[in-house]
Amino acid sequence: MEAPRTCGGALRKAKPLTGALGLAMSVLVASACSGSAGPAEGAASPPPATRVTASASASAPSSAPGTPWTLGRYQPLWPFRSADEVRTWQAAYRSGGHQPWRLSPEETALAFVRHLGFKAIDRVTGRVVGGDDAHIAVGRRGSEGPRPAAVLHLVRLGHGADAPWEVVGTDDKDLTLTIPSYGSAVSSPVTVGGSVTGVDESLRVAVHQVSSASAIGEFCCVSAGGFPGSPGKWSAKVPFRAGSDPVLVIVVSTGGHVADVERFAVTGVRKA
Repeated sequence: MEAPRTCGGALRKAKPLTGALGLAMSVLVASACSGSAGPAEGAASPPPATRVTASASASAPSSAPGTPWTLGRYQPLWPFRSADEVRTWQAAYRSGGHQPWRLSPEETALAFVRHLGFKAIDRVTGRVVGGDDAHIAVGRRGSEGPRPAAVLHLVRLGHGADAPWEVVGTDDKDLTLTIPSYGSAVSSPVTVGGSVTGVDESLRVAVHQVSSASAIGEFCCVSAGGFPGSPGKWSAKVPFRAGSDPVLVIVVSTGGHVADVERFAVTGVRKA
């Protein structure tokens, strides 16, 4: 779950917190750098899991139409939907240098944020990268410096030095999305929920898929709040139109105090 880039790199993204998450969070406000990733395209709190290696993901078979492609315990959230798509991109890159930003966990993370429509979140604020696992903190400009909004977890897919990166979730702390569970099958409307720390939070929930430029379902807004050590619970029911992709991305975001989106979390689910 890692990779390289010009402004830094990061690693990991699944719910197995502890050492990895602690390290990822420790660098949240470390080095901030402006993001200029590739074209916008279109994350989640997975359960405790073992890191996915490049060789393991590379050996994943092609998925039959409508069948979720899984990376061990991880869900392929963005930008690739299948092993075939990874191989197609690698062939294009090797022959003509197509979309080199996919080799950077930072650039891939920022492009994913643009896919979600979070325009103000435009920089990397921290990174932890190790081998094929990366945890990239992304955020926005603040009056007192960069403000982290989320830590994205990415893993590398395929063989060789040109194995690209895939978003598989987020490392969540003050804002969590735990319902539905990571990798579960859902239908419309989907019941979502989690916890949040903060005062007068207004939560917006959206359902995305790789093949759509905008959300295929949305709910606004849920009022909630809580304090460190005693976060408030939140829940909502979100309708969404039939998607063509087998894997869907559910995103919860909060903001309104100083920016439209100040924090967000994502989870990956399968279409029932």
